[in-house]
Amino acid sequence: MIDLHLHTTASDGLCSPRELVRQAQAAGLTRIAVADHDTTAALEEMSVLCREAGMAFVRGIEITAIQNGGDVHVLGYFLDPSDSGLEAFLSRQRENRVERVRAIGDRLARLGAPIDVAPLLEAARRQDGRSIGRPQVARALIAAGHAADTNDAFERWLAQGRPAFVPRSGASPETVIGIIHEAGGFASLAHPGLTGVDASIPAYRDAGLDGLEVYHSEHDPAARGRYLELARSLGLLVTGGSDYHGDPAHGATLGSVALPPGDWEKLAAWQPRSSR
Repeated sequence: MIDLHLHTTASDGLCSPRELVRQAQAAGLTRIAVADHDTTAALEEMSVLCREAGMAFVRGIEITAIQNGGDVHVLGYFLDPSDSGLEAFLSRQRENRVERVRAIGDRLARLGAPIDVAPLLEAARRQDGRSIGRPQVARALIAAGHAADTNDAFERWLAQGRPAFVPRSGASPETVIGIIHEAGGFASLAHPGLTGVDASIPAYRDAGLDGLEVYHSEHDPAARGRYLELARSLGLLVTGGSDYHGDPAHGATLGSVALPPGDWEKLAAWQPRSSR
């Protein structure tokens, strides 16, 4: 089985790279990709651990772009994590994340639901390359007794339109696609069923988008069929994965969502424009 959308503790996953590999093996996965948010910090360790476990590994990332004030997530595969342009861009992304978490913490305090954001910010600084975001804030809300679980934390406080929501600043999807290409990578639009940007997908394709994440834990059969047809009509390749975070309230269980082997074969044959 192939799962190209997993997260580790380098961003907002609960599993260390070693634990993620152990769980992936137990679930019967044979090829995986880590796509942490705005960081490549776990890729080197994951590569070594997967090789030791006899599991194929794909370098990945999930970069957050902004369109009309909303998040648009772009997956990058096969990229060079040492690319200087990518490194500089991701550093700015992570700085923006730190400032956003600080602002959310301030807002929660004013709303009467204070959390201690200092450990979150310190962990992000201490662990070079680690990415911080709202899921860590959600867990802090749970620990402080202000939410029952992650879903409750988002629905009560953190989701767009809720009292503690702070808009994100960042680059456009077209810019992010270009950053991924400059690092030699393949760009796929993550979980389009969650972002409401279907009308913009042809424009993303024209800007260089290579693929569409058709298979995802939040896509029901109707959504999968719709995005599979859209990918075919636009000449986009298909990607897929569980979006596993290790949190029961965030993403499916390992092995529950997989990319069909035929789609992987097409993806594996992809070549950057610069080498065509």
